Amino acid sequence: MKQDWTDFLKNNGAEYNDSYVESFGNPTRELKLASNGDVIVDLSHTGLISIRGEDAEDFLQGQFTNDIRQVDSEHAQISGYCSPKGRLLSNFLIFKRADSYFLRLPKVLIEETLKRLRMFVLMSKVVMEDSSDGQIHIGYSGPNAEKELTDLFGQIPVEVFDTMQLNDLTVIRLPGINPRFEILGPLNEIEKIWESLNVRAAPVGSEVWSWLSIQSGLPLITSNTVDAFVPQMVNMQLINGVSFKKGCYTGQEIVARMQYLGKLKRRMYLAHIDTSTPPVEADALFSPSSKSGQGTGKIVNVTPAPDGGFDVLAVIEISSVDSGSVHLESTAGPELTFLDLPYAYDSEDD
Repeated sequence: MKQDWTDFLKNNGAEYNDSYVESFGNPTRELKLASNGDVIVDLSHTGLISIRGEDAEDFLQGQFTNDIRQVDSEHAQISGYCSPKGRLLSNFLIFKRADSYFLRLPKVLIEETLKRLRMFVLMSKVVMEDSSDGQIHIGYSGPNAEKELTDLFGQIPVEVFDTMQLNDLTVIRLPGINPRFEILGPLNEIEKIWESLNVRAAPVGSEVWSWLSIQSGLPLITSNTVDAFVPQMVNMQLINGVSFKKGCYTGQEIVARMQYLGKLKRRMYLAHIDTSTPPVEADALFSPSSKSGQGTGKIVNVTPAPDGGFDVLAVIEISSVDSGSVHLESTAGPELTFLDLPYAYDSEDD
């Protein structure tokens, strides 16, 4: 099915870089459209893990940072999977369709995440598998997204992380600078939806979707940043990705101690870097004012910015941001210009 979808996109002008859509012919123009235009994007660079069985809810409740009992056919959530030391091995959108839970995360983390989860199943009646090829996955964002999807489906999810099941389709509303939605379903249905939306919206490459997520302040753990951050460092508690009332899960003691007994010394910021050399996830950041022997910070996610340079989410020492400049790669490297996130920090962290 995925090859049929790839052929469909290529026939519509998609240009590929390895396994993901790089652009539809003009990546610079596509990025400029992202902030105030209607765009549609293939999300095949992400994957799906499906989890089902009569013990699925209880099993997942003991593994993830959020309260899995709040996930149902109408409500999705952000959650995370930690090591025993409380550091994120992955984070993901989790939603439910029929009797199965689905984790949406980068394809490169599917195999390792499945392998680790299966280690803890033991006698639980749970079935887990890579379901990435079972559904086609697209995104749609723009000032007219609500109207266009309402005209198409008759209804839409109203609140962020609300989910709608419509026959074989799943529609999820995400945070965004404009209304933003993910749509999953069978090949023939998604092809029809793409062709309908393509009348008024511009097809764009996957980096545009990543840029929209960065502007929304939504971190994504990648292969470069596995086991690098506790959830609070990447603002997971600020995007409702952590429950502090649900009880035990792997790494919970460390995460709870940070929340109630510790003082957060690093957190995630949105910033712009005016450079022509692409940064990558986990690149080090430095500040002349830093007194930490562990470095000033690291890049979490990065994409090209519409007007040149790069926009990043980065975990940085709070004291370095408050007292001085922060630079990429060395204190002589390009300086970060900090931008406003769409949500506020916890006052007690200041």
